[in-house]
Amino acid sequence: MPLQTPPLRGLHDERGAKFTEFGGWDMPVEFDSIREEHAAVRDDVGIFDVSHMGEIHVTGPDATTLMGRLTSNDVTTLEVGDSQYATITDEEGIIIDDTVVYRLPDEGGEATYLFVPNAGNDEAMHERWIEYRNEWGLEATVDNQTDEYAMFALQGPEAAALASDVVAEPIDDLGRFEARSVTIEEIECWTARTGYTGEDGFEFLVPWMDAETVWSAFDCQPCGLGARDTLRLEAGYVLAGEDFDHESDPRTPYEAGIGFTVKLDTEFVGRDALERVKEEGVEEKLVGFRLIDRGVPRHGYDITNTEGRVVGTVTSGTMSPTLGAPIGLGYVPVEYAEPGTTLRVIVRGQPKKARVETTPFIDTV
Repeated sequence: MPLQTPPLRGLHDERGAKFTEFGGWDMPVEFDSIREEHAAVRDDVGIFDVSHMGEIHVTGPDATTLMGRLTSNDVTTLEVGDSQYATITDEEGIIIDDTVVYRLPDEGGEATYLFVPNAGNDEAMHERWIEYRNEWGLEATVDNQTDEYAMFALQGPEAAALASDVVAEPIDDLGRFEARSVTIEEIECWTARTGYTGEDGFEFLVPWMDAETVWSAFDCQPCGLGARDTLRLEAGYVLAGEDFDHESDPRTPYEAGIGFTVKLDTEFVGRDALERVKEEGVEEKLVGFRLIDRGVPRHGYDITNTEGRVVGTVTSGTMSPTLGAPIGLGYVPVEYAEPGTTLRVIVRGQPKKARVETTPFIDTV
């Protein structure tokens, strides 16, 4: 199948971006260099095109019930303009996807939500919501609006200052995980103070046809998915398809280190299984580690104990531009998960000394 393209594919090409396939989309991986773009976000401000992310709109009399039964967090706590991070799990408590849920202004007096599946998962999540809505006899409208919106992420310590210059309304007072409608170049955008880099910033949902106007309003370093990956890894954020995968590496939120998204006092698909997991404990945990020896850890590399026995697997790894050191995430048995534990990572056939560290690897907002 041909790759899907973001609305600014041509503009990015003119800017000299290099592209990669991600989740069925043809996305910019870097514009200048990963290191330069990474530094811009850590030290100043940069902007990412993340239009490959999905957007599913849910409204109607039973919208809150439907959202609550299909996400692991508690949507009943959301007021208009709030958002929350959550997981979507199967009956066994295995993560299908992770997502951010936004409480939008009510429509026709009914609660309205937008949730953001990962790239390539929008159709599957749309079908899942429809299937369960029908099975449970709920009254809710579920629309896949992925093709209607572009999505940009403005990130960095100077993001608020730049946003204040560009956005027509005051935006400094927007709190973390709060959202509202704002105007940029006379275009209405839904904006949340969220991001995936560990820095302050905003994510903008923009009408597809107005993407170029809004993107061009921000005069800062354009950044690709390469820098997004190094930034999120320094912040210790998990990546769907890398740090968990429903088919190839099934994990519960408790194993993946995102158990805080699970609210067991609510009723959702997978809740009973996750209650058992919490009571019994997990056998493996996702941990952060830093290589002491030279080498770069990569997805799929073996992790061994000091005696050379394979005990785990690297899920994500990189050379941290900020720390100047190789870092990664991986699953190990709980007895090896304590910070300070010495392990080995097999890099190109050679065991490299590694130390378990608490994440995030850097200070984050």
